Amino acid sequence: MLENERGKRYAQIMSRTDPRLFIADVSSPWKEGELLPLSAGHAHYLGKVMRLQPGDGVVLFNGRDGEWQAVVEGLQKKQATVRLSSCLRPQQDTEGVELLFAPLKRDATELLIRMGTELGVTRFRPVLTARTNTHRLNYERLSLIAQEAAEQCERLDIPVLMPLEPLAAVLARWPARRKMAVALERQGTGGPPSGCDALLIGPEGGFAEEEVQRLTRHEAVQSFSLGPRILRADTAACAALAQISATNRQP
Repeated sequence: MLENERGKRYAQIMSRTDPRLFIADVSSPWKEGELLPLSAGHAHYLGKVMRLQPGDGVVLFNGRDGEWQAVVEGLQKKQATVRLSSCLRPQQDTEGVELLFAPLKRDATELLIRMGTELGVTRFRPVLTARTNTHRLNYERLSLIAQEAAEQCERLDIPVLMPLEPLAAVLARWPARRKMAVALERQGTGGPPSGCDALLIGPEGGFAEEEVQRLTRHEAVQSFSLGPRILRADTAACAALAQISATNRQP
């Protein structure tokens, strides 16, 4: 009986076409029948982009109370209200890894955030290396990209975006028990290790020799290879994340 109910719930989730929105800044736990006000941005999206009307459905999540079916109650140019009708899925945090990366050019960094969110990154930690080619990050825009990616890929949480720090400072306090996979060009062997907690991808120009030595001496670091070709940093990150995801799912 329980399996049948789960099957029905899964079919309901997979067959829906309602827009899916992340709602931030919630103060109290959601409950059935609750009326929620939406932001002006959400009102514009639902009314002008999706062309919804009162009575239409929308799916909401907040990173804390799971995923909820809701119905549009009121919809105007700059404001909207929805009523929660039922919980579709209980809250479940994404099982993934922390991604440490050297900031790239704007488009490449945005692509990395988007694909990393879809591939299950739980925390993005930008780090400064000797060959990092930019120190500028638009955190507001990157957070929005992560949110939109989470809405699209149907995860129930939004990855955390940490402040930029020097790689040396991060490694100095990184605990040995947290296994970190590092893609080292021409030095690592095999694929990403199973059960790793974090992934480190270097800058476009690769790690400096001093950084390589610091990494190879660290107890938590396990180096690996992404094959015979030298990949762009954003390509390398996505390839490694996909391999780690596949490895961690194996029994």
